[in-house]
Amino acid sequence: MNFQIALNFEDGVTRFIEASGHETVADAAYRQGINIPLDCRDGACGTCKCFAEAGRYDMGDNFIEDALSDDELAQGYVLTCQMRAESDCVVRVPAGSQVCKTEQANFQASISAVRQLSESTIALSIKGEALSKLAFLPGQYVNLQVPGSEQTRAYSFSSLQKDGEVSFLIRNVPGGLMSSFLTGLAKAGDSMNLAGPLGSFYLREIKRPLLLLAGGTGLAPFTAMLEKIAEQGSDHPVHLIYGVTNDFDLVELDRLEVFAARIPNFSFGACVANPQSAHPLKGYVTQHIEPRHLNEGDVDVYLCGPPPMVEAVSQYIREQGITPANFYYEKFAAAAA
Repeated sequence: MNFQIALNFEDGVTRFIEASGHETVADAAYRQGINIPLDCRDGACGTCKCFAEAGRYDMGDNFIEDALSDDELAQGYVLTCQMRAESDCVVRVPAGSQVCKTEQANFQASISAVRQLSESTIALSIKGEALSKLAFLPGQYVNLQVPGSEQTRAYSFSSLQKDGEVSFLIRNVPGGLMSSFLTGLAKAGDSMNLAGPLGSFYLREIKRPLLLLAGGTGLAPFTAMLEKIAEQGSDHPVHLIYGVTNDFDLVELDRLEVFAARIPNFSFGACVANPQSAHPLKGYVTQHIEPRHLNEGDVDVYLCGPPPMVEAVSQYIREQGITPANFYYEKFAAAAA
């Protein structure tokens, strides 16, 4: 049986390889042209030490403690020259992708749909045979090239890949290069190029309650994560707080309701910062974080939004005297042109 191994490099590039249960992850990587750090191959030097963020695997006992201690093994560190996958795995490699003789992949696709969800948000879907080979971790992003230019924009996937199709939530920036294309020129069938996947903001193995905090189109990576959670289930509570500036910025609420129906442990709330809002919940996301959501620190917090939101949430959590088990965040700022 073959398993998918996601190799995440220090520069944010992610590459997927296939490994059989009979070969080591290092051997599988080299067989597929990715030269992850390696020296002895005997579990003696520690050069190939990486961190396994998800998945089941067998490390055997053919390595020495100088290369990998019992404490490191318990924490999730592995020697890829000894590691044999027993499921799909996610492995963090402490080296840049170029050092490992690989780079981000490039794909070509065509626009399948463009929808203006509100005056501030555009939904873009692209599809192509090449995308059927695109693998990424929910929460990651790609660089989309603006047609007719050499410039690219970074967007998080808002869906998983299905039948060669992926989707994005894009902020409509007046006068923005991508926004102007999507609102004025784009049509079904137009070609688009993308490169990736990229980013260290992605869903890890769920080991405790999750608190998801989204600002504006920062909702995108969370809808992809929720698709994955709906597929695999969760034994732990998952709560999303989605904050926007104005009522018209609220999008995809129907989709969140569907996730709430599909995922037994999932709940969400949406709030609007504008005090003149007609929405029931007003204010910023920090005003709607309850003590139970932070679970006395036994929680993994995921946050995606503009820099001021990231700083505000970080400060709020510190003020509560809470240190989350893990705090993952992605800052984004819309391109001005």
